[in-house]
Amino acid sequence: MARTALVLGAGLGGLVAAETLRKLLPKADRVVAVDRTAEHFFPPSLLWLMVGERVPADFSRPLSRLAGRGVEFIQGKVTRIDPERRLVDFGGQTMAADALVIALGADYAPETIPGLAEAGLDFYTLEGATAVRDTLAEFTRGRIVILTAAPMYKCPAAPYEAALLVEDFLRRRGLAEQTSIEFFAAEPQPMAVAGPQVGAAVRGMLEARGIAYHPEHQVKAVDPATRRIAFANGASAGYDLLLYVPPHRAPVVAREAGLTNEAGWIPVDRHTLQTRFENVFALGDITTIPLKMGRPLPKAGVFAHGQAETVANNIAQAWTGKGQPRSFDGHGMCFIEAGGGRAGIGRGNFYAEPTPQVDMHGPSLIWHAGKILYEKYWLYRRF
Repeated sequence: MARTALVLGAGLGGLVAAETLRKLLPKADRVVAVDRTAEHFFPPSLLWLMVGERVPADFSRPLSRLAGRGVEFIQGKVTRIDPERRLVDFGGQTMAADALVIALGADYAPETIPGLAEAGLDFYTLEGATAVRDTLAEFTRGRIVILTAAPMYKCPAAPYEAALLVEDFLRRRGLAEQTSIEFFAAEPQPMAVAGPQVGAAVRGMLEARGIAYHPEHQVKAVDPATRRIAFANGASAGYDLLLYVPPHRAPVVAREAGLTNEAGWIPVDRHTLQTRFENVFALGDITTIPLKMGRPLPKAGVFAHGQAETVANNIAQAWTGKGQPRSFDGHGMCFIEAGGGRAGIGRGNFYAEPTPQVDMHGPSLIWHAGKILYEKYWLYRRF
């Protein structure tokens, strides 16, 4: 009897899940991917777009190409999930699934902080990163503030990379003396889950380039008229250009389905990614996986990738009886762009106890080349 595997979301994790399922399952089984957008883009490349080193077409591909991989792609917004019956409404239709993989990512909610969206530019979206590029091209002097609006956000290295790339961009244009950059972080240190050594190394990279770093500054409100930022600790700061990482939250459809916990994310088994519902899995940014240290597993593409391979393998193994069950082990890595054609890299075991064991390698030309190669590989491999 033919079965249907339904993947909600075609970001990094959703793509890997759908394509791996298609590779492992018999042709008679359907693999369907649903996404509200018609195009996939490679999120790490937004940082290069922001400083004019990419255009969107360089790292975007139409999701219709999934048909060439044997995956049915349907563009449509998911409006209802019934996890008990594995029924999903999207694009005006209802589909039943034998296995449901929820990879809808995190939604951005800048409107939850008064004035933030009106005052600054969000570099976590394609539109926002494009706007940053255009604004930086005209920027000649003044104070740039980069802030993380909440302690938890996806790709923990990205805002720090953004600060370093902006500094490099301005310095190459001869504007170092006319500009200053300050970083206000809601978190206590850079990449806190990776440990104090990694955090100190990243902070050192910022300060070596003259970027002032202010940890534990939770933004409370922004006044676009006066260009002032108010923080929960009573501090305030002015700016000429404000770049920010918005607050994140799970899509409303997941919350309405009863899939989320009190923190607003979908809890899953840390090794199988199964939710509390049978044959319903969730992976990537929409999930929460607590670590022994008291913080959750970071929201990062490398984890979504590994989780997707685990989920797809286990669905296929259960349906076909071939192969062995797989367990997600919490290993991951990420590049850290530093500007000047250099990048660092952090990698390790985030499931290690009592704290994650992560090694940091400083900026070099080799790691930067590695990040470029991975961007090219991803787009070639998936499309």
